Amino acid sequence: MLRSAQGRLVVRSALRRRGTDRRDLPRYAPERARTPGALTGAEPEPGGGTVRFARAVLRVRVTAGGAVFCGWDGAEPEPSYALAAGCPPVDARAVLEPDGEGWRVVSERMTVRISARGAVAFHTPGGLLLRAEGPPRWRLPAGVVESRGGRWEQRARVPADARVYGLGGHGGGPALGTGTYRLWNSAAQAGGGPSAAMPVQLVVSDAGCHLVFHDSTWDGEVALWQGREGAGSGPDQPGGSRVSMEGGPVRYWVLAGTPTRVLSGWTALTGRPAVPPLWALGLHHALPPGAGGNEAVRAAAALREQGLPVAAVHLDTPGAGLEPAAAAEELAVQGVRLVSVVDPGVPAAPGTKPYEDGRAAGAFVRDARGREVRGVTRAGEAVFPDVTDPAARAWWGARYAEEPLRAFAGFAHTMDEPQSLAAFGDPTLPRSARHALEGSGGDHREAHNVYGLQLARAAYEGLRAQRPEQRPFLLARSGWAGVQRYAGTTAGDTAAGWAGLRESLALVLGLGLSGVPLSGPVVGGAGTDDPELLARWFQLAAYLPLLRTGAAGPGPDGQVLEPMRAALAERARLLPYLETVAHISRRTGAPWVRPLWWKSPGDRDLRACGDAFLLGDALLVAPVLAPGVTRRRVRLPRGRWYDTVTGQAYPGRSTVLTAAPAERIPVLAKAGAVLPVAGPDGAVELEVWAPRAGRSGGGEVIAGDPEGWSSPRRERYVTRWVEGRVAVEREGGGAPRYTVRVRGADA
Repeated sequence: MLRSAQGRLVVRSALRRRGTDRRDLPRYAPERARTPGALTGAEPEPGGGTVRFARAVLRVRVTAGGAVFCGWDGAEPEPSYALAAGCPPVDARAVLEPDGEGWRVVSERMTVRISARGAVAFHTPGGLLLRAEGPPRWRLPAGVVESRGGRWEQRARVPADARVYGLGGHGGGPALGTGTYRLWNSAAQAGGGPSAAMPVQLVVSDAGCHLVFHDSTWDGEVALWQGREGAGSGPDQPGGSRVSMEGGPVRYWVLAGTPTRVLSGWTALTGRPAVPPLWALGLHHALPPGAGGNEAVRAAAALREQGLPVAAVHLDTPGAGLEPAAAAEELAVQGVRLVSVVDPGVPAAPGTKPYEDGRAAGAFVRDARGREVRGVTRAGEAVFPDVTDPAARAWWGARYAEEPLRAFAGFAHTMDEPQSLAAFGDPTLPRSARHALEGSGGDHREAHNVYGLQLARAAYEGLRAQRPEQRPFLLARSGWAGVQRYAGTTAGDTAAGWAGLRESLALVLGLGLSGVPLSGPVVGGAGTDDPELLARWFQLAAYLPLLRTGAAGPGPDGQVLEPMRAALAERARLLPYLETVAHISRRTGAPWVRPLWWKSPGDRDLRACGDAFLLGDALLVAPVLAPGVTRRRVRLPRGRWYDTVTGQAYPGRSTVLTAAPAERIPVLAKAGAVLPVAGPDGAVELEVWAPRAGRSGGGEVIAGDPEGWSSPRRERYVTRWVEGRVAVEREGGGAPRYTVRVRGADA
């Protein structure tokens, strides 16, 4: 419950925001609708061409990497907050040519067909339909620049068997069901959307896999359905979607191929994922707001005594006691890093350095009359940096070199949607608030969704300048397409109880399939007094990229300590493998946590599985997501799989019943896999799982500077049967550099 003074403040802030929007948002005349109309002509160009209609123009461009860009009414790939290095060069081999009454562009990976009324269909090279986009429909208020202020929508059709993933990750996933998903970053899903809503759909069907990204940062929604919209569904009815935006250009990208190829192409466009420093792969523990440096030191020591050594403690709005610099020094003796929780709200307190410096730099968001926009954070009334302004980003990034932030090894952004506490209405800045938007100018309707992305960018660029020898460690609560190049995400808030546990996995899978591999929930969510739930949650999180516990709820007791210790010890053993997976993700864009269909997207049974996942290529993890479960069924991908505890072998493409006792969850290793693990003395060893007879396998070992930028050392190993034994060879010749331990029923 808010204090009475705080309560009055948030009521006053909500009233002020509502009044500002009533005064400053445009008042439009009744809308008029527009569609492209009839085809009038076309102009071939290198890589595609321009197709003209009576009331609209479409440009199709195929890039050298195979991605297809479609832009209506002059919309170009740039400027874009999503693209990491601008638009790639075109593939000059792609040609726009007549196709019956319409036109088509034939490229290596897709054929794009444009109808005489503006529909755009994407086919595989073999002619199978991946996606059919209907012509867009604009609703244009009088007097509004069409590319910035008009609302629009576009419907699409996909095959009947298609499943849709992504949209930034949703608790109801990983496969997204029929429903409407809002594209508006929100602190809580009940507020209208997740904290990292992205207009990215990854669609998997028998015809193939494709990704579509609608590059508009405005408020919008995606409606998904199976069968005709508004009608009953059926196994033979095509599925579909409707993307609608409150503004912005109608432009989108489509990539097709295997899941590996699609995610590689997607992150080539939007940026390869950042590799966290090695210490960040350990256990994190977040303290509640108001805890100080003394509490951080005590918490780390207490957890170590319980057999749960932490790698990092997160400090949120520190209270009195040991200063962060002194706390960081004491924690360093324990091998623990200090991470600061940071929110973008700057207390609006005249005379204080952050506020006065920001005012002098002109860094804060203003309204249409040029006055500072004020909101409410946990610290009271606040102003917010306009991180869509390069100068404001530079000012914000420089703050990480100042005390007390200089003492911290990493940073976790919160309330970065941005969130402003409100008694009613949308808990963010006024929609009419003005933003620089890189010089083009606009309001919060356009800037809101990229605020967290640009805050992460400001911090990342500031830390790169201040600590050039260290890889930054950043977490963002909010994000948008491309956030992975700067930060991981905290996967948003989850529901309470066992539902929250299931949401945790869905969120991480969805974010990974949207291009953001580094994520993880808080173990236990907002807190739980159920020891079984806490243990199962920790067991799941031990195999996710980010393992993080919170201070809410009871501390570990006798019922959960042993399974938690065992899970943390196994994560420590797998640390070399996690480091390898992180570097592979950086190189290829593949998520760390992958759905079971990753290598077999044509397997409909696997596409229906959302309760297990692959960690890299080698491990299959089957968490326990319901109470009272001691045995669980697992659907296995093709190949052969070994229970990593018992060594029992299971055939692929089958459903098996595996043991899931209280002390562990089922984890299976793929036959032929080579896993780098930490041996009993801490040195890296190769854990090799015997390949199937007559088959070979392999794996990589990638090790780099734990915190710096030097190029990692990469070695590839191959496994095969030779004269009745498993041979392990370094690719290119030579014996393994590490101790090899072969496991498996046939070893």
